[in-house]
Amino acid sequence: MSKAFSLAIDAMGGDNAPDVVLDGLELAAERHPQARFLLVGDEARISGLLARRPRAAKLCMIRHAPDVISSEMKPTAALRQGRQSSMRIAIDSVASGESAGVVSAGNTGALMALAKIVVKTLPEIDRPALAAIMPSARGDVVMLDLGANVQCDARNLVEFAVMGDTFARAVLGLTAPSCGLLNVGSEELKGDDRVRAAAEVLKESHLGASFHGFVEGHDITAGTVDVVVTDGFTGNVALKTGEGALKLMRDLLRQVFTSSIPARMGYLLARPALDRLREWMDPRRYNGAILLGLNGVVVKSHGGTDALGFAHAVDVAMDMVTHHFNDRIREGLSRLANPAAAEPLAPARP
Repeated sequence: MSKAFSLAIDAMGGDNAPDVVLDGLELAAERHPQARFLLVGDEARISGLLARRPRAAKLCMIRHAPDVISSEMKPTAALRQGRQSSMRIAIDSVASGESAGVVSAGNTGALMALAKIVVKTLPEIDRPALAAIMPSARGDVVMLDLGANVQCDARNLVEFAVMGDTFARAVLGLTAPSCGLLNVGSEELKGDDRVRAAAEVLKESHLGASFHGFVEGHDITAGTVDVVVTDGFTGNVALKTGEGALKLMRDLLRQVFTSSIPARMGYLLARPALDRLREWMDPRRYNGAILLGLNGVVVKSHGGTDALGFAHAVDVAMDMVTHHFNDRIREGLSRLANPAAAEPLAPARP
């Protein structure tokens, strides 16, 4: 069936839902005036709030959901008890083909479990991967897997590379994104058997020309490659370490510039540069973790984000829908299965 909605939106997910969700949609509606959103949640509560956001109201249809999956609910409980929740009904619309994708700021574990069970993985994909956009010295970087799969084999890593390449083309607009496998060293003999086996496959694949080889932890923030591929255990540790380092830097800068009167005067002189740094490092710009490899677009917004952050998550999902992300994954995987057709992929954007 043809998809009636660009995205289904879990209106009740997140710390400040539904207000933040609707404010985010008001911003997103200005950027995507041709989109149609299925807004799922408490109809009586949502309808009055939506009427105050005229741009979003023009693009949304409300579908009532009597229940909400709480942030404390375990994934197994969400699977059993959450059939009438806003998250489940939104995901069901993707599984039925009514919506092309879903965005939720709700319970991460529940969203991942429901998406895997209800939406299911693409037939060509062994396991889905959790990806996100991160800042680097050279611009935005895609990293995956960030926690969906603690243990991975060489096949999984190769599939992650294909999905990461496709994502970088669709969302970052790169015509030939470079890709690297995260390892304990850049030398070819470093790492375990699965990482080295994945590297050999990628060298001979259609990604071979853009495959950088092995990268190390410092290469993530250096922007050595556009796509960093690793297993979910390592990726999650790297992500949390990076988040902690950014918080430490912000805290130290605050201490330095409030430590004395001369320091406060120095802050006034440095403020324009610091404002640019704050804008560049704004976590709202990187809001929206994506579960790749499913039969639909699934984007997880941070539960504590504000309207701008939620709008960014919607932007990411819309980019994936607009550029037929899953069709391009299938194309990339078919090239792996047919090395004779291993020629560069067409760019995702003109």
